[in-house]
Amino acid sequence: MLKAQRHSYIMEKLRAEQKVVTTDLAVDLDLSEDTVRRDLNELDRKKLLKKVYGGALLIKERSSNTFNVHISAEEKKEKIVIKALSLLHDDQVIIMSGGTTNLVFAKFIPEHLKLTIYTYSLPIAMQLSKLPNIELILIGGKMQKSAMVTIGIDVIQVLSKIRADICFIGASSINVKQGLTEVGYEVSVVKKAMIASSDKVVSMFTSNKLNTKMPHGVCELQELDTIVTELDPDDDRLEKYRKTGIKIL
Repeated sequence: MLKAQRHSYIMEKLRAEQKVVTTDLAVDLDLSEDTVRRDLNELDRKKLLKKVYGGALLIKERSSNTFNVHISAEEKKEKIVIKALSLLHDDQVIIMSGGTTNLVFAKFIPEHLKLTIYTYSLPIAMQLSKLPNIELILIGGKMQKSAMVTIGIDVIQVLSKIRADICFIGASSINVKQGLTEVGYEVSVVKKAMIASSDKVVSMFTSNKLNTKMPHGVCELQELDTIVTELDPDDDRLEKYRKTGIKIL
């Protein structure tokens, strides 16, 4: 089992039971206790759990966010973003779109990472502002109040001058034929610009977005490097996506 999968299992068990025991995890995962302790220590350093003697406890205050934005299916989204953390390392330049999955992701980014992050989402920017080692750039423009994101030509112009390592882009809908699609035209245009400015594109979304379609196209599936869902990468629901060659976490 890959480390990201182990971490996902540990966090899922924590959410269900509020605590985990090292010896029990070793049996469940068929690993040595030393390996489990290393996993727990790593998750503790990332402030995803509280390591205690013999196991770990859930950190419940993680659910808070600056704007008290309602986050549906939050446990699924936490499972997604824990997988995606493996894609981060120091000195990256990152673009983050809006959406509640990216908001959860912002809450889980480890404090020690040194990153430059551009975003057009006010809630995500406020969440990232709590991290001491993040150089944060909020892209200004016309505010779409319903989603608390900036849109328009000013945003496009800023994005056109960025060269990012990774774009973490939310998905309203995704399917094999149409790729990513959006409900709103202006947001779809901004997301196209984000993709054009990034070396790699990662889309994180819950599995209910699979095989659905919205009116406005964002990109073809082949323009994505990686997709991340709460499902096991070998799940049958992802078979059509695996066949395209896209990386699945």
